[in-house]
Amino acid sequence: MYGLIGKMKTAPGQRDAVIAILLEGTDGMPGCRSYVVARDPTDPDAVWITEVWDSAELHRASLALPGVQDAIARARPHITGFGERFETEPVGGFGV
Repeated sequence: MYGLIGKMKTAPGQRDAVIAILLEGTDGMPGCRSYVVARDPTDPDAVWITEVWDSAELHRASLALPGVQDAIARARPHITGFGERFETEPVGGFGV
Protein backbone atom coordinates (compact mmCIF):
# COMPACT_ATOMS: atom_id res chain seq x y z
CA MET A 1 0.00 0.00 0.00
CA TYR A 2 0.96 3.63 -0.44
CA GLY A 3 0.16 6.45 1.97
CA LEU A 4 0.35 10.19 1.61
CA ILE A 5 -0.18 12.88 4.23
CA GLY A 6 0.00 16.48 3.08
CA LYS A 7 -0.75 20.00 4.23
CA MET A 8 -2.37 22.54 1.92
CA LYS A 9 -2.53 26.28 2.59
CA THR A 10 -5.51 28.29 1.40
CA ALA A 11 -6.19 31.98 0.94
CA PRO A 12 -7.68 33.59 4.07
CA GLY A 13 -11.33 32.64 4.43
CA GLN A 14 -11.22 30.05 1.63
CA ARG A 15 -10.48 26.88 3.61
CA ASP A 16 -14.07 25.60 3.77
CA ALA A 17 -14.58 26.26 0.05
CA VAL A 18 -11.44 24.26 -0.79
CA ILE A 19 -12.52 21.44 1.53
CA ALA A 20 -15.91 21.27 -0.21
CA ILE A 21 -14.25 21.11 -3.63
CA LEU A 22 -11.83 18.40 -2.52
CA LEU A 23 -14.63 16.27 -1.12
CA GLU A 24 -16.79 16.64 -4.25
CA GLY A 25 -14.06 15.69 -6.72
CA THR A 26 -12.68 12.60 -5.06
CA ASP A 27 -15.50 10.07 -5.09
CA GLY A 28 -14.87 6.70 -6.71
CA MET A 29 -11.11 6.85 -7.25
CA PRO A 30 -9.89 3.35 -8.24
CA GLY A 31 -7.46 1.94 -5.70
CA CYS A 32 -8.19 4.55 -3.04
CA ARG A 33 -8.80 2.89 0.32
CA SER A 34 -9.02 6.07 2.38
CA TYR A 35 -9.19 9.80 1.61
CA VAL A 36 -9.58 12.08 4.62
CA VAL A 37 -9.72 15.87 4.44
CA ALA A 38 -9.28 17.64 7.79
CA ARG A 39 -9.12 21.18 9.12
CA ASP A 40 -5.94 22.14 10.94
CA PRO A 41 -7.13 23.26 14.40
CA THR A 42 -4.13 25.57 14.84
CA ASP A 43 -4.21 27.30 11.44
CA PRO A 44 -7.48 28.69 10.01
CA ASP A 45 -6.06 28.55 6.47
CA ALA A 46 -4.64 25.01 6.48
CA VAL A 47 -6.05 21.67 5.36
CA TRP A 48 -4.55 18.21 5.93
CA ILE A 49 -5.19 15.42 3.44
CA THR A 50 -4.49 11.81 4.44
CA GLU A 51 -4.67 9.16 1.73
CA VAL A 52 -4.20 5.39 1.53
CA TRP A 53 -3.91 3.73 -1.88
CA ASP A 54 -3.36 0.21 -3.14
CA SER A 55 -0.20 1.54 -4.87
CA ALA A 56 1.70 4.72 -5.70
CA GLU A 57 0.88 4.10 -9.37
CA LEU A 58 -2.86 4.20 -8.70
CA HIS A 59 -2.40 7.44 -6.77
CA ARG A 60 -0.53 8.99 -9.70
CA ALA A 61 -3.19 7.71 -12.14
CA SER A 62 -5.93 9.33 -10.06
CA LEU A 63 -4.57 12.76 -10.91
CA ALA A 64 -5.76 12.26 -14.50
CA LEU A 65 -9.36 11.37 -13.57
CA PRO A 66 -11.89 13.95 -14.86
CA GLY A 67 -13.39 14.55 -11.39
CA VAL A 68 -9.97 15.06 -9.84
CA GLN A 69 -8.87 17.36 -12.68
CA ASP A 70 -12.03 19.42 -12.22
CA ALA A 71 -11.47 19.66 -8.45
CA ILE A 72 -7.87 20.76 -8.99
CA ALA A 73 -8.91 23.46 -11.47
CA ARG A 74 -11.65 24.78 -9.17
CA ALA A 75 -9.52 24.75 -6.01
CA ARG A 76 -6.29 26.12 -7.53
CA PRO A 77 -7.27 29.83 -7.33
CA HIS A 78 -7.83 29.45 -3.56
CA ILE A 79 -4.63 27.52 -2.76
CA THR A 80 -1.63 29.59 -1.70
CA GLY A 81 0.86 26.78 -1.16
CA PHE A 82 1.70 23.45 0.36
CA GLY A 83 3.36 22.54 3.62
CA GLU A 84 4.65 19.26 4.89
CA ARG A 85 4.28 16.15 2.74
CA PHE A 86 4.94 12.65 3.99
CA GLU A 87 4.87 9.38 2.07
CA THR A 88 4.14 6.28 4.12
CA GLU A 89 3.73 2.52 3.70
CA PRO A 90 0.47 1.62 5.47
CA VAL A 91 0.41 -1.91 6.88
CA GLY A 92 -3.18 -2.08 8.12
CA GLY A 93 -5.62 -0.69 10.60
CA PHE A 94 -9.27 0.17 10.92
CA GLY A 95 -10.80 1.17 7.61
CA VAL A 96 -7.85 -0.03 5.56
